[in-house]
Amino acid sequence: MHKQRGGTVVGLIIGLLLGLGIALAVAIYVNKVPVPFVNKVPQRTAEQDAAEAAKNKNWDPNAPLYGKNPAKPHPVASAPEGAPGASEPTAASQPAGAASGGKDPAAILNGADSGVSTDPAADPFIYYVQAGAFANAEEAEQQRARLGLLGLEARISEREQAGRTVYRVRVGPFEQRASADEAKATLGGNGIDSALVRVQRRTSPASAASQ
Repeated sequence: MHKQRGGTVVGLIIGLLLGLGIALAVAIYVNKVPVPFVNKVPQRTAEQDAAEAAKNKNWDPNAPLYGKNPAKPHPVASAPEGAPGASEPTAASQPAGAASGGKDPAAILNGADSGVSTDPAADPFIYYVQAGAFANAEEAEQQRARLGLLGLEARISEREQAGRTVYRVRVGPFEQRASADEAKATLGGNGIDSALVRVQRRTSPASAASQ
């Protein structure tokens, strides 16, 4: 009877050891075998996450106003929206005797021809001075209030740019470029970067402001 009981205990111990060995082997096998569908999902690397974060951080809603060199915006360059890349010639760039026979269209636009009527209807454009574009409405409202302290009435307009909503702060509209240049000079004298924007004249200035 004592010998039978001892054999039973030995058998239980052997069975327990075998069970533990099988469980250990199964665990090792499961860890080494790839899990279906899980390993097929591409994992983003730390470099990709850093590049995406840098791209979002450096996004500048004012980039279209800078022209071809976003790092060095030119404060006096006009930014026509109807014809990208086309800049309005200034009166200083025109030869003194260029309009001896006929009327120079560029001189007419800039008021250099004294024989041309100063009627605003003669200018096919209306002008705005854009004092920045912002990613959120609060910053745009702060800029508008700052311009108000300078005696300039500004408006905020929304527009989709690069898949995002930007809030543009503009002073105007101005019927004549000289008035827009004066407002732009006021902003520059107070350390505010701005850009002159001309818009094709339409039936009403309110409809042009949405461009």
